[in-house]
Amino acid sequence: MKRKHILPLLLSCLVWFSACDNENDNTGTAKMQVRMTDAPGDYEEVNIDIQSVQVHKEADGDDAGWITLDEINPGVYNLLDFANGKDTLLASSTLPAGKISQIRLILGNENSLKLKDGTITPLKTPSGQQSGVKLSINADLESDVTYVLLLDFDAAKSVVPRGNGQYNLKPVIRTITQAVAGGIRGKVTPAEYKPGIYVISAANDTIGGFANESGDFLIKGVPAGTYTVKFYTENDAHNKTVENVSVSQNQIKDLGIVELPE
Repeated sequence: MKRKHILPLLLSCLVWFSACDNENDNTGTAKMQVRMTDAPGDYEEVNIDIQSVQVHKEADGDDAGWITLDEINPGVYNLLDFANGKDTLLASSTLPAGKISQIRLILGNENSLKLKDGTITPLKTPSGQQSGVKLSINADLESDVTYVLLLDFDAAKSVVPRGNGQYNLKPVIRTITQAVAGGIRGKVTPAEYKPGIYVISAANDTIGGFANESGDFLIKGVPAGTYTVKFYTENDAHNKTVENVSVSQNQIKDLGIVELPE
């Protein structure tokens, strides 16, 4: 079977730019990341073709319905690449605040299984899942909070032998939702430098944004931890680095006024 590319692990090199606004901002939106991990299975590879990720919003009238996450990394994923605590980013998006009841994975046709003896065989998807694999999540998304939804595949239980060397794919997935309400705010001066702002963790994960015309900035969705905050301008002489910025769970850390070199 022809294989698509297997996307690289993004755990230690994820670069994600979040919205950056002033401290009074309340846009009525939340950020959602959908990540995938796996429980080991007794196979060489379990390859799942994921083409789209959607969530279902509970609301009155036209606001209800399925929303496709617009930042998607489609492709064929070997689930066994993400065992033992590893994960990868499937999709992310900015969503309206409110209740999300379900998530749906839209699968392609390139699902396959590689056995220990090297044999590669297709994984057939039951007809009931042709419209997508649906999972309940029942999360209330609050404004200015980032939600990380972890899809924990059980590779061993997701592969069902049919006999005669054939296998069905019936995904068994546990969903884990984490709200990340931390952030970093402040005000740069001179405001006209309009720096880009990078919040860098010890593992080199980076979250970023920009100061507005008044110099105000708010970087949302920062997990608890200690960070280096770097301010970059068009002229390197105006750049600045602030070390050892500590963020607690659900805390917006205020750096106050950050004076850039003139």
